[in-house]
Amino acid sequence: MPGLGAAAIGTEEEVLVLDVLRRKEPFRYYGMDFKPTPPMVAQLEKEFREYIGTDYALGVSSGTGALEVALAAMGIGTGDEVILTAWSWIACFTAIVRAGARPVLAEIDESLNLDPAEIGRLATPHTRAVLIVHYQGVAADMERIVFEAHKRGIFVLEDCAQSLGTRYRGRQIGTWGDIATFSFQFNKVATCGEGGMVTMRDQRLYERSVRLSDLGNYRPYHAAIVPAREVAFVGGQYRLSELAGAMALAQLRKVDRMWAHCRALQARILPKIKGLKGVATRHVPDPTGDFGFEIYLLLDNPAQVAPFREKLDARNVNCGARTGTYPQYNRDYVKTGLAHHPALSPFRDLKPWPAPGYRAEDFPRTEDLTKRFIALPLGWLYTSEDADYIADAIVAVHKEVCG
Repeated sequence: MPGLGAAAIGTEEEVLVLDVLRRKEPFRYYGMDFKPTPPMVAQLEKEFREYIGTDYALGVSSGTGALEVALAAMGIGTGDEVILTAWSWIACFTAIVRAGARPVLAEIDESLNLDPAEIGRLATPHTRAVLIVHYQGVAADMERIVFEAHKRGIFVLEDCAQSLGTRYRGRQIGTWGDIATFSFQFNKVATCGEGGMVTMRDQRLYERSVRLSDLGNYRPYHAAIVPAREVAFVGGQYRLSELAGAMALAQLRKVDRMWAHCRALQARILPKIKGLKGVATRHVPDPTGDFGFEIYLLLDNPAQVAPFREKLDARNVNCGARTGTYPQYNRDYVKTGLAHHPALSPFRDLKPWPAPGYRAEDFPRTEDLTKRFIALPLGWLYTSEDADYIADAIVAVHKEVCG
């Protein structure tokens, strides 16, 4: 499958990675002579916060690690609740459980992102945060979401793992909430194989994130950015290496080119398939900011989805979703409700299990939408001719399947 960042790997990544190797400085905080600070992760953080338009950025070892750091930085823990969509990636749910809090599952809307109205429906006195997943290159409706959350005193955590470079109302995603996370995993917009980033504007959240990522430490590099004010506490180990940082830096510098390329491809396809009977495209809250790397068709008749996919596949049109996302309530760890120790499960007092709110029948809209879509991935290696072929194939298949 022609992808995004992985397909764009070239000499730029090679030059920066070789620089790390030749200096023999793969650790981000010191090198052979123990003098701080090797340049790659530091430069990545600098360019990342400038690109996103935020005050602080912290490189970490993975997108999952970024979520765990962000939740802990906000002080999320035992007895707290965090709202997230039932349709979301594994790490969104598991990071909340690992923080000791209870994930509260919400419905999606036609954007395949959180329905903002769900915040009011699901919020309780225990709700501390809402985790927003910007799903596959399309920003959630952040103006409404931030309003609904902040008027209730609820933190907004943006999970931008799948959608680096996506805009909403002229601003990058990751700048609307209180804290945001990004991923550099292999299948993401920009990749270093595995890595992540946490961004924020709040000084306290930055210091807490640093301490959580580095065993409670707050090294001179970070103190030079903003002096320490927090009392030291126990942290984990989520540091990003210089090798990964070098590759991610080269990839970050390519994001806008990938964005422009995918949007150009999408712009060739969408006008040709507009108005097909019984077929809609995914709702995009801000069409000017959509990344465009995956088009979603929503068929009125779910029975037509399988034959539609089969006929596209027969024409060599890739219609396998780029992400392995599927509803949380269908995952084994939700069906059991277990953490690594029984006492650490936030569901241990809910009997019987699965309890209401964690079953397929509790999410009719999510079930309906996710059974009616066909995903059409685009990417760095696709050409204009490929885009035209995809559009023509959709029109032809529609005539065969939908009449």
